[in-house]
Amino acid sequence: MTPAPPVLVAVIGPVEPALLTAWTAHYRALGITDFRLAFHFPDHTPAPWRDQLLATAAGLGVPPATVSTGPWHEHTNTQLRDTLREQAGPGWHLLADSDELHTYPAPLTEVIAAAETAGRPVVGGLMLDRVAPDGRLAHWQAETGLDRAFPLGGHLTHRLLHGDPRKIVLARSEVSVASGNHRAPGHRPDHGTLACVHHFKWRAGVLDDLRRRVENFTSGAWAEHTPAVRDEAGRLLEHTGRHHGRIDVADPRLGFRRVTLDGPPAGWAAEARTIVTRWRPPAANSHR
Repeated sequence: MTPAPPVLVAVIGPVEPALLTAWTAHYRALGITDFRLAFHFPDHTPAPWRDQLLATAAGLGVPPATVSTGPWHEHTNTQLRDTLREQAGPGWHLLADSDELHTYPAPLTEVIAAAETAGRPVVGGLMLDRVAPDGRLAHWQAETGLDRAFPLGGHLTHRLLHGDPRKIVLARSEVSVASGNHRAPGHRPDHGTLACVHHFKWRAGVLDDLRRRVENFTSGAWAEHTPAVRDEAGRLLEHTGRHHGRIDVADPRLGFRRVTLDGPPAGWAAEARTIVTRWRPPAANSHR
């Protein structure tokens, strides 16, 4: 019997309405029909932006299960996500941030069927950071599209920022998933069939967001469990400061090349398996 499509569970911050529109269309094209969304707006979010984004969600037919405002503590996303998962009920859940668009090596129902046959209650993925051709943190227009605005994909998160590039992209409802959807303690995904998590974080406005994150975590206004998130933000700010506000797409360590959302990049299975197998957290973050 063909498995049912998973329920998509996501916590959405104050992103551009165009990104929410593109994100929703992408997952509908993968077969998602049930979206369980929580919108959370930090206090600095302008009311018109919040209202426009919520109106966009309603117009797309993906109204939020909950809307909240306040500090974005490190635990905020996890708490909201887990509440949504409880509401979503039994079965498979697809876990995606609002700037993450997954591509899979096969249709979603086939990916889930293979995991079930193998007795694995999770499916893993690896982040591929998407950036503009010249590394600018660019504005983009809906008519341009994400692929044309951010055509390069590379490994910025773990090779420069020392962040965890691993993702749990699909999990059965009874499986607990760690903060950031990076791990499912006690469960190991099949490293040979990792989804490509196209990560469209590096857009206009992100530097201000990162500075605010550093300030709020440092001051204690936003609670953190470890300094890892703050440290990653600091590394990106330092890098762009040295490169005139841009990401150095010519740095061979980062492996940027042209990719698209049509599917995983050529050679992805072997590339992703090698990275996940070899990746280790920095010593300072080893307890995460």
